[in-house]
Amino acid sequence: MKYNWEEFARKMGVEPKILENKEARLLKKFIDDLMPPTHCQGCQGLDLSIENPVHHPSYELTPSCNHDCIFCYSKVALKLKKAPQPGYYGWENPYAITVSQYGEPLISPKIVEANKMLRERFPDARLDLQTNGSLLTKELWQKLDFDLVMISLDAASREKHKMITNANTFDNVVNALKIVGIDKSVRSVVRTIFMPGINDDDIPKIAELAASLEVDEMMLQPLTIHKLNEERLKKAGLDFERAESIREYLKAAMEAKKYIDVRISGCQLAIYRNLDALTLFSAKRIGRDVAPIVKRKKIELEENSPQDQK
Repeated sequence: MKYNWEEFARKMGVEPKILENKEARLLKKFIDDLMPPTHCQGCQGLDLSIENPVHHPSYELTPSCNHDCIFCYSKVALKLKKAPQPGYYGWENPYAITVSQYGEPLISPKIVEANKMLRERFPDARLDLQTNGSLLTKELWQKLDFDLVMISLDAASREKHKMITNANTFDNVVNALKIVGIDKSVRSVVRTIFMPGINDDDIPKIAELAASLEVDEMMLQPLTIHKLNEERLKKAGLDFERAESIREYLKAAMEAKKYIDVRISGCQLAIYRNLDALTLFSAKRIGRDVAPIVKRKKIELEENSPQDQK
């Protein structure tokens, strides 16, 4: 007869909680108390009853980027010819739309036009901007109209930021965080990838920096290791084993929580909440993938907003 660990413990005359260690209980409490990231709210990934959840709809402008990050899935998708063409990938009446999930949207000269079109076409949807922040200026920000903006920052120094992104734009990104941080009409988020061996010490420093710039939230995401990026990550010092450890990921989030409202990837949070403390403490996540594929269908949008149509 097979027993789960709780039943086995009781068979041995030991109450299950005695088998838990202090760190496991802290991790479990941390998970139970966490809110999903604002960006993930309304996403199918939070509902474990959905067998094949898809992300929020996205509006893609370009797969190109002025950064060349060592972990980037968009670059992998481009090399494998899997990157989506510009356009809208989603459905009618979305809860939220992300601009965009591939490439750097602020490179496109159509960013303001696309933002306005989406606002008019989907007036009830939350509009999220996902950007590396390096091209965001006060002048451009005044022309944009988003409800949430996520700015990527994975290092707390110019030198390491340049090593990760292959671009000398650290000051620009910090300035972008400052621009959105002081604008309380939007939800500002610093988006950071957990890369143990590369940015362990940087994560709490990024959290503290973002908080000082009045950024509302940190979204800490686990690293997905794509085969075409493995050599670059290895050269940069990635600890591949720790990158797949749920415990290490959550410990990094707990440390950042001392400075800012930190949240972890929503689909991961939904899964972790269903794990007991000991499993959470010892489990590994699958951190490797081939190439990201858009599950959503591309649909054509009318050039004119509904109120302009006759």
